[in-house]
Amino acid sequence: MRNVYSVKQVNAYIKNMFTQDFMLSRIYVKGEVSNCKYHTSGHIYFSLKDESGSIACIMFAGQRSGLGFRMQDGQQVIVLGTVTTYERDGKYQLYAKEIILDGAGLLYERFEALKRELGEMGMFAEEYKKPIPPFARRIGIVTAPTGAAIRDIMNISARRNPYVQLLLYPALVQGEGAAVSIVKGIQVLERAQVDIIIVGRGGGSMEDLWAFNEEVVARAIFNCQIPVISAVGHETDTTIADYVADLRAPTPSAAAELAVFEYQAFVNDLDSRKMKLRRALYQRLQLERMRAERYRMRLNYLHPESRLRAQQQRCMELEQKLRLMMEKKLTMSKQKLAISIERMKGLSPLAKLNQGFSYVESEGGKTVKRVRDVRKEEGLTIYVTDGMVKAKVEDTIREDYGERDIFRGSI
Repeated sequence: MRNVYSVKQVNAYIKNMFTQDFMLSRIYVKGEVSNCKYHTSGHIYFSLKDESGSIACIMFAGQRSGLGFRMQDGQQVIVLGTVTTYERDGKYQLYAKEIILDGAGLLYERFEALKRELGEMGMFAEEYKKPIPPFARRIGIVTAPTGAAIRDIMNISARRNPYVQLLLYPALVQGEGAAVSIVKGIQVLERAQVDIIIVGRGGGSMEDLWAFNEEVVARAIFNCQIPVISAVGHETDTTIADYVADLRAPTPSAAAELAVFEYQAFVNDLDSRKMKLRRALYQRLQLERMRAERYRMRLNYLHPESRLRAQQQRCMELEQKLRLMMEKKLTMSKQKLAISIERMKGLSPLAKLNQGFSYVESEGGKTVKRVRDVRKEEGLTIYVTDGMVKAKVEDTIREDYGERDIFRGSI
């Protein structure tokens, strides 16, 4: 019985045949791009065709770092890759590793080789990049005098700042002698001591832009002491000059936007800063005035005259307080004295005399209180309200009236 194989076995056998073929493991295929699709996963699916047929191709997302342009239908390209089968569909296809535009293959290899060489030398390092002056007054331009690049730069410069001076060095930007002309333009403008140098031209093919991939141009830009802005081609075009320059602009118009500061915006910013400064000065002045006022009040408070006035006021308050206390004390003393006087009045002999009582003294001037205080025939002096009465003791009679003695006498 004949051998019968499954589809999987057949596809695996065919894939093994492709794998063992050394030529198909690394092959360059040239053709026209068709059915090109960028998948969301990052893979690129396309076909290469010529007048006789087509081949399916795929470039995985991990290989896209080697792609220096965006693929489009109709482009003539050279694809380096491996031809093998996809077992599930049983179809063979080209797995691309590198893709270059047809006609630029040798130039592209030279470009990559020079890029690696200059990169290893450190000419692309960020630490060598010079800052672009924010307020350039003189801008040098190395480009063709009749190209669209210079017109775009002039139009944008006039719109943004008509006071900026543009110095053009009319250089060759394509063909034989272009690299030498560009180098000379950079050196001339450097000696002219401009603030910024713009080196560039409009778009074109890799061959048209090749002067900006020359090593002499790269070294001239790197050695230039003036900041250099590279503005070569369109946004998708990349040259060695872009890597070496202090700043890369995607187009000459963008280079003018980056190099020429906008005058009106500068004036507006200046006015805004002026107003901000005035407000800050006014606020600072008010703050210093308040601080000076506090110092003045503190100085007045600490001044000897102020302290004397404060002490004087204190003395006046104490004097007033003392006066009030003395008056209060005198009032209280007067009240006590009046009470004592009233009490004394009750004990005063004169008060008693006024009430009908009398006061009797012996000849010796002693007050007669008892019968035994006098003798018979002794003279007495009797004090009454309006005078004195002289009397003589005729006789004494003692009576028990409870501490009282009664005597009789004759006048």
